[in-house]
Amino acid sequence: MIKQLLSKLPRKSSKSSANRDHGGNHAANSNASIGSRGSNGKFANSNSSSVAVNNSAPDASQNLGNKIHQGVNSKLNGDLGFSQYEGLPGFKDVPSSEKQNLFIRKLNLCCVVFDFTEPMKNLKEKEIKRQTLQDLVEYVTSVSGKFTETAVQEVMKMVSANLFRTFTPQPRENKVVDGVDLEEDEPSMDSAWPHLQIVYELFLRFVSSSETDAKLAKRYIDQSFILKLLDLFDSEDPREREYLKTILHRIYGKFMVHRPFIRKAINSIFYQFIFETEKYNGIAELLEILGSIINGFALPLKEEHKMFLVRAMIPLHKPRCLAMYHQPLSYCIAQFVEKDCKLADTVIRGLLKYWPIANSSKEVMFLNELEEVLEATQPPEFQRCMVPLFQQLARCLNSSHFQVAERALFLWNNDPIENLIRQNRKVILPIILPALEKNVGSHWNQAVRSLTLNVRKIFEDLDHELFNECLLKFHEDEKKEVEIRARREATWRRLEEIAATAAASDATAAAPCKALICSAAG
Repeated sequence: MIKQLLSKLPRKSSKSSANRDHGGNHAANSNASIGSRGSNGKFANSNSSSVAVNNSAPDASQNLGNKIHQGVNSKLNGDLGFSQYEGLPGFKDVPSSEKQNLFIRKLNLCCVVFDFTEPMKNLKEKEIKRQTLQDLVEYVTSVSGKFTETAVQEVMKMVSANLFRTFTPQPRENKVVDGVDLEEDEPSMDSAWPHLQIVYELFLRFVSSSETDAKLAKRYIDQSFILKLLDLFDSEDPREREYLKTILHRIYGKFMVHRPFIRKAINSIFYQFIFETEKYNGIAELLEILGSIINGFALPLKEEHKMFLVRAMIPLHKPRCLAMYHQPLSYCIAQFVEKDCKLADTVIRGLLKYWPIANSSKEVMFLNELEEVLEATQPPEFQRCMVPLFQQLARCLNSSHFQVAERALFLWNNDPIENLIRQNRKVILPIILPALEKNVGSHWNQAVRSLTLNVRKIFEDLDHELFNECLLKFHEDEKKEVEIRARREATWRRLEEIAATAAASDATAAAPCKALICSAAG
């Protein structure tokens, strides 16, 4: 009886039972996941360090590369779908045996590049990536044990994906007068800097780390990578160029095999800047790197290094925008002269070759640099170039721009330079005295006249007899110049009189002809 009643009750289908079982499993998994998050308390708060595909899928890490590429492609189409992003534990929350795998998974996730031109787009994902990058920086800083080849490869892949990009030129003209940018706009800042800064910091610590094997890493930090890194020096963001400067210097120090290539690549950038474009944002930073490199050159200097000075360093004085990078350039030049004093003659003649004609601020920079070079110049090298050098300084003394004249006169306040001048006064005084006398007599600026009198007195006290001889010759030359000028003016007056007479004669001869023509026409 009871069996008959039970048999009449409706039975639930097997499908419903399967659904119930599946739902129970899903709930259990979900609760387990929530429980694990609650236990460490890091995934939902600001200390969350990374994002990843749901760990409940056993093949998620295997398909990660495909998902990243899909994410990048969808980014290009303006539609980013990151629904598969979830929190991953920090490195402190996994066993040591799993940290290397977690490191690689986080690197893969950070290969996704976000669009920062729209600030309000993908805010959650951008913050998750920033936290992931921070976690990676901490791991690279504190890691104990050499990085494996896979880890090195993944680091380089992530760095390349984030850093190597095409710069968009600013839509404004480069207006430069006297080496000064007339448009006083703030430097252009990259909107993606919140991520770029951490990527640069990660790469800097990775290259500097003692756990990075140079022999292994040089397979990935190769010549192609270095060329792309050098291209980034044209960034308009000064913060980025500062990081690049430090990183390239670390690479130069760690990977000796790349040193000649790095120098040649920088040389090529200089050639293009000097002789083609005169536009490149990172010249100053590259010169700062070279200043340290030149300081470490072994003696005697190789011929390659001397040619680099002649063909690249000295011609860098030519562009109008010299003011943007003159300080590190001047330091590099001084380093060469200190390394090999025989190069002083080459450097001074190079400066005279590119000496500005109508750019007063640039002339002052040349005089500043010239003083540094002369301080390290020995008498034999000084004697080779002193005649053309002081011919140019004489022109500077008579400059109508008072700062140029003042700066040239200040050279006599430098003891090493004054000693060189004293030793060679018989050659220098006949060249310089006419300029001194002209300044005393006619320069408009009182400070320049006072300084000129001081220099004049130095020569007079040093060698009174020589000074009087030069002064006498100057007055004789002045008289001859007056006579020549008078003869020239008389010659021009005679020419004007002859021309006027000829014009009058032509007018007299032309009058009868004109009357004849009029009568014939009538």
